[in-house]
Amino acid sequence: MEPHSIIIQPVMSEAAFEMLERENKLTFIVNRKSNKHQIKWAVKKLYNVKVEKVNTLILPDGRKKAYVRLAPESNAADVATKLNIF
Repeated sequence: MEPHSIIIQPVMSEAAFEMLERENKLTFIVNRKSNKHQIKWAVKKLYNVKVEKVNTLILPDGRKKAYVRLAPESNAADVATKLNIF
């Protein structure tokens, strides 16, 4: 799978911004068929950061959301700035 086919779009909500600032987490809508290992690989490949942990959940509308916690040496705000969401 291509990294761009796994990561569909970043989430731009108030809660996502709070997690970005407080917990160094990025939030994405991802491909429903992708697993945590694939999401971790895609984020590493696309944004050149070190990923610590990935949590996922299925939304009521059927989409899959991923919360990606970055390692302390990687800054989530820098990635958000590159994505023009911060």
